[in-house]
Amino acid sequence: MKPSPLPTWLIRLTIFSVLLRLGLGLFWQYALPTWGYGGNSEVAGYIMADAYERDTAAWELAQSDEALGDAFSERYDAVDQYGGLLFLSAGIYRYFGGNIHRPLMVVALTALVSSLSLIFVWAFARRLWDECVAKWAAWMLAFYPEAMLLGSSQMREAFNITLAAAALYGLVLLRQENDWRSSGWVIGALLLSIPLSPAFTMLLTLSLLLIAAALWRGQWLRNWRLWAAVGGLLILGFAGLWFFGARLADGSFENPLTFMQYWIERTSLWQKIASTQVSGWMTKLFENVPYELYTWVILVYGVVQPFLPAALIAGSNPLWRAIAIWRALGWTLLLPLLIFAPLRALRRPRRWVILAMSLATWMVILSASFRSGGDQWDNPRYRVAFAGMQIIVAAWLLVEQRQRPGPWFRRVLIGAAVVIAWFLPWYLRRYTPIEWAVIDVFKTLGLGIASAILYWIWDWARLHRSVVP
Repeated sequence: MKPSPLPTWLIRLTIFSVLLRLGLGLFWQYALPTWGYGGNSEVAGYIMADAYERDTAAWELAQSDEALGDAFSERYDAVDQYGGLLFLSAGIYRYFGGNIHRPLMVVALTALVSSLSLIFVWAFARRLWDECVAKWAAWMLAFYPEAMLLGSSQMREAFNITLAAAALYGLVLLRQENDWRSSGWVIGALLLSIPLSPAFTMLLTLSLLLIAAALWRGQWLRNWRLWAAVGGLLILGFAGLWFFGARLADGSFENPLTFMQYWIERTSLWQKIASTQVSGWMTKLFENVPYELYTWVILVYGVVQPFLPAALIAGSNPLWRAIAIWRALGWTLLLPLLIFAPLRALRRPRRWVILAMSLATWMVILSASFRSGGDQWDNPRYRVAFAGMQIIVAAWLLVEQRQRPGPWFRRVLIGAAVVIAWFLPWYLRRYTPIEWAVIDVFKTLGLGIASAILYWIWDWARLHRSVVP
């Protein structure tokens, strides 16, 4: 496929995306001090406490006589575990910031870089499918709430979104053009991601390997270049572990093997996580759950965060409630598409790529949930780094359904809506004087699943009866 010039609509959408994210950053800076809860980060105009601490440290480092490389020292571990974004932010403030701390300078950069992901996502989807899927993916990513939120704040995920999309584009370019110079996109994205987040680099490497296996299906054994590329990706991943493993493993890193052992042993900490990080009703829930199921309960709880019924009903001030609903609505609309896409792909030709992308997507989602449990902020931002891949899968499904309609797409969406609806009275009972007979969360979930199955049976019978002569 010959390189195609960027369409006018994509250029305009990218520019609008930059302005939209920058505008949101400006809005946070002026709205949070007035309408927030009064925390230090809110008073300073930061929507995320991590961004406030890191950006403040970056400004102090920029104004000091210290070398910028000190951003990677252990002294700054508390504000930036890896040091990459701290180094970049401090460099911006030192060489372009003057004597006044202007946090919007970093927001402008995150808005620009995160919006460039639209171009890479469009190019990737267009090469693998067609203009229709590419256009859907670009538009969906531009307005995906979690991507907009990270792109309007001083967070590393704004950069990771684009790095992941660029690596995907480089991979498909390498497959179609058979020009190994295209691997520069992949290698460059991985190298740049290491100082930002080695954990992200590992997940991106594994995702690229899965997708590459689908792109080069059946050609692995007889192509030494592919084996060399796989070896190079693994070397990059292990290099990131070697240099940053101690920070990932809380100082207990000796080598990549001990690092893997460390992460496996983290499964024994789920009971502590349940009692210290999740909400009170989850802690109460565990009183009736066997210890062996703790991990699975928190894993599922993390997957659905931010949960729309909780966002709609839980008490909060108007600004934060609006933000919670906005974020939860975006994930609630995307999650059923990610669940159904691999099922739809099983029945389609050329299914291997979308199946590999779905597998990589769910590896990321479950890894994020495993890493942060039910946290409503860390969990979504870990997985949003791969928003481009998730959005492409969803866009493929929407176009596939539009071109070849099928009843199960509607059934899955309505079934998911029914399950969610059953949790509305459950949350109303928690936060309002309204009484509700079903107080057990598992019974509530069971009612939702049973209602969804009954709807599926009714809809199947209705359609079957309509075609019987």
